[in-house]
Amino acid sequence: MKIGFSDQDEGFRQEVADWMMANLCGEFELLRFRGGPGDEHSFVEARKAWERKLAEGRWTCVGWAPEHGGRGLSISQQVIFYEEYARAGGPGRMGHIGEGLAGPTIAAFGSEEQKRRLLPAIVSGQAFWCQGFSEPGAGSDLASVKTRAVFNEDTSEWALNGQKVWTSLAHESDWCFVIARTEAGSVGHQGLSFLLVPMDQAGITVRPIEQMTGTSEFNEVFFDDARTAATNIVGQPGDGWKIAMALLGFERGVSTLGQQMQFQNELNEIIAVAKANGAARDPLIRQRLAEAWSGLRIMRYNSLRMLSGVQDGSLRRDATIYKLFWSTWHASLGKLAMDVLGADAELLDAAPYRLGRLQSMFLFSRADTLYGGSNEIQRNIIAERALGMPKEPRLCP
Repeated sequence: MKIGFSDQDEGFRQEVADWMMANLCGEFELLRFRGGPGDEHSFVEARKAWERKLAEGRWTCVGWAPEHGGRGLSISQQVIFYEEYARAGGPGRMGHIGEGLAGPTIAAFGSEEQKRRLLPAIVSGQAFWCQGFSEPGAGSDLASVKTRAVFNEDTSEWALNGQKVWTSLAHESDWCFVIARTEAGSVGHQGLSFLLVPMDQAGITVRPIEQMTGTSEFNEVFFDDARTAATNIVGQPGDGWKIAMALLGFERGVSTLGQQMQFQNELNEIIAVAKANGAARDPLIRQRLAEAWSGLRIMRYNSLRMLSGVQDGSLRRDATIYKLFWSTWHASLGKLAMDVLGADAELLDAAPYRLGRLQSMFLFSRADTLYGGSNEIQRNIIAERALGMPKEPRLCP
């Protein structure tokens, strides 16, 4: 593990903390600790304004290279930024898909024209992105996508037809990066392409999916002859699988430390409740709290280990366990929260009877082991890609 914090880094930590204290106030005060997983529907316009505020302070895309509009911060300073942002109660980022996934992918695989045209709007907080991967018959198994795109030589456009599902914040997004099948008759990971598709057009319908929490930040997205220009394909036709795998590598990047600080905030709240209502006197509850604390430390140390290597989108062996570990840990934390709350976990305070933060976290955490690749798929990735074990038998198409 090569990451350490120098005196200069600690000075930078204070700079971040001071900026958050000076700016996450006034009109943005109501955003503290809001807009995270399970709460992404909250204060959407205010959080978009917060993105622009971050951009004014040059706190968006802090790890991007300066030529792409970023600060080019070292890994250690990026870690510090994400930790201090979460520690201060910074709201869930409306721009996180653009900043953490679309942008790094365009920077790594896009044309120079795409970089000039698309990256500045991500940096400035003016353009928001969603991810068009999963489909009704292709959730964790990305190679089974059926959305098709056909190139029209006369108009120099791709025409897309198909359906995506579980598309976070599609109704608030300006762009969607879409994995589509562009080679007729292709199967599996062959014949896929990575397309950038503008959302504001007649050929796209976004339909909300209401969850058990009563929120609907997830959506179905239907493409009915939706169009995107020839200049909006990343790489070459057929490169989609390679680019998608690199994108998943970016997903396990520095922002994982910010996610862990959000987990720490949740754990702190659970501990406070346990002390207040007497649940902490139960030795089994105390043991589970200690196990949760230990699991979070393990998560941090593994993240520092995987961040100490090359950040080029490749899925390092030590990164393959991250999704499986945190999703299982967080689901257990949700159960712990309900047990600490006791009978209060089944009660809502008063009209309009909204879920409390821990109740919402518990319900949302039920999905953690499914979205982004189910635990079963994650175990296959670990076995096949990290350990080199034989691939799982598959039925012929």
